[in-house]
Amino acid sequence: MSISFTPISELTKDFQDRLKLAERLGDAARAITLPLFRNHGLTDNKLGDAGFDPVTKADRDAEEAMREILDKEAPDDAVNGEEFGLKDGTSGWTWYLDPVDGTRAFIAGLPSWTTLIACALGDTPEIGLIDQPWLDERYVGWTRGAVSHIRGETRQLTVDPETRLTNAILSTTDPFILTPSERGAFEHLRQTARLTRYGLDAYAYARVAAGDMHIVTETSLQPHDVGALIPVIRGAGGVACDWSGQPAKLGPQLVCAATQEIMDQAVVSLRRSAGGRSRIGLD
Repeated sequence: MSISFTPISELTKDFQDRLKLAERLGDAARAITLPLFRNHGLTDNKLGDAGFDPVTKADRDAEEAMREILDKEAPDDAVNGEEFGLKDGTSGWTWYLDPVDGTRAFIAGLPSWTTLIACALGDTPEIGLIDQPWLDERYVGWTRGAVSHIRGETRQLTVDPETRLTNAILSTTDPFILTPSERGAFEHLRQTARLTRYGLDAYAYARVAAGDMHIVTETSLQPHDVGALIPVIRGAGGVACDWSGQPAKLGPQLVCAATQEIMDQAVVSLRRSAGGRSRIGLD
């Protein structure tokens, strides 16, 4: 299996500058979230009596730090973050920020949470960054390329070439947030795949891009949950779609697979529950 890889040095200067800016945002968020991991203090509940949607000082402070950088470095770009909403822009570019994706894992002391940063032109995410500070792992994707930075070592990301769903490692974060119809579709996938893992949030997509896993499918996603994942998966040679098999949108349903063959087999099950899902989101 070969993928079309465009080195960063061959990208336009504007694109290179945006990649560097995404890394700066990741560094700024990491400087805040890492000291607070397993030391997060009080947890607030954004839903009150209606349910449980946790937010911590790490979520808020990290997003504020990233927004401060963007206000200085890219004042004409729009910004859409989980904690502080939308700031309009005029450039056509939008930054999607999720300072702690997987806040439930964060407050439980589990290192599967990540920081997600995306830069989209119109509705198309062109740059994605998935950062896991505790493990010192960062995954960066762009048009026709993706790399990992893991404990000081940089490598090109390439998905595993597996083509059979029966040999695949599957993941979803929480099957209990699925509607009954969605749960039935996922159960069919689970019964077909070789192995299923839960509770990994965006980290599962990073490991698909790295070649360890093969398919992740989720629903109830907001644009800030999705934006960073698509360029990383596609840049590593994978496929990102909605549940009908069409090119992925910014939520609410997403399926990412290592190969088109696995995607095609998965969509047979998923398309029965495609569409009709509002963006209700999780941490």
